[in-house]
Amino acid sequence: MGGFCSSEKMAGVFSYESSEIDWCEDNYKQSEHIVEYFNTISSFFFFIISPIMLYLLHPYAKERNLAIHMVWTMMIFVGLFSAYFHMTLSFVGQMLDELSILWVLAMVYVVWFPRRLFPSFIKDRSTFSNLVLVITIVSTLSSFVKPTANAYVLNCFGIHMVYMLAVEMKCCTDQKALRLCKVSVALWVLAVSCWISDRFGCSFWQSLNFCYLHGIWHILIVIAVAYGTTLIAYLDASYEIPYSLPVLQYWPCDRWAVGIPHIVLKGTTKTQKRC
Repeated sequence: MGGFCSSEKMAGVFSYESSEIDWCEDNYKQSEHIVEYFNTISSFFFFIISPIMLYLLHPYAKERNLAIHMVWTMMIFVGLFSAYFHMTLSFVGQMLDELSILWVLAMVYVVWFPRRLFPSFIKDRSTFSNLVLVITIVSTLSSFVKPTANAYVLNCFGIHMVYMLAVEMKCCTDQKALRLCKVSVALWVLAVSCWISDRFGCSFWQSLNFCYLHGIWHILIVIAVAYGTTLIAYLDASYEIPYSLPVLQYWPCDRWAVGIPHIVLKGTTKTQKRC
């Protein structure tokens, strides 16, 4: 009997609508197999941006640290788990979605957090990485205590990263970088506004028959991450590999100043084999 109850409970967390979270979009409106159709489809935007970013950042990652590729590789999984979550609204889908975001944030801290901002008791990036790993594991386990609070905690990490970026930009005089910073923050604010409005203003948007703000959040946040991480990578390259003379450009055409930002290394590279 105990084994039967356990297996039944296990099956329950995979079942449709087993999550306590239900976004504003009408359920099963477009398909009887997909709970939130637009939220599911918009998650695939991660699959478009992530491979492009992996390609564009490769010269910088090759020179700096190939672990940087882990950020956008993991972003593909964020898109995958987000699509699964919104397709099913299952508890497992929710946890996979939120935990994949948590580990992407952890990876951003590991590879890009400025050394000069390390706590006084941290002497090198290896020790800092171990600290981030411990915090992330503890946070992963804690996320099962009150799953409905996870999204708010993740947004708090986002606020800290925006603050970190603001601190770094105080000494920056590069106009292209300053512009990229303003656009990155504006996109993040707009994305978070869509998330909050969908979460807390659902009745208003339902009255307008427009319940797609969470799907728009998906699109805006992946673009904001592309802009923000490129800016962080540019600052990192300027501090850590200044001989490479990093320059910000936009793909597919730099003259447009509208597109996907990336780093071009104009100087001599000193790529070495790394473990």
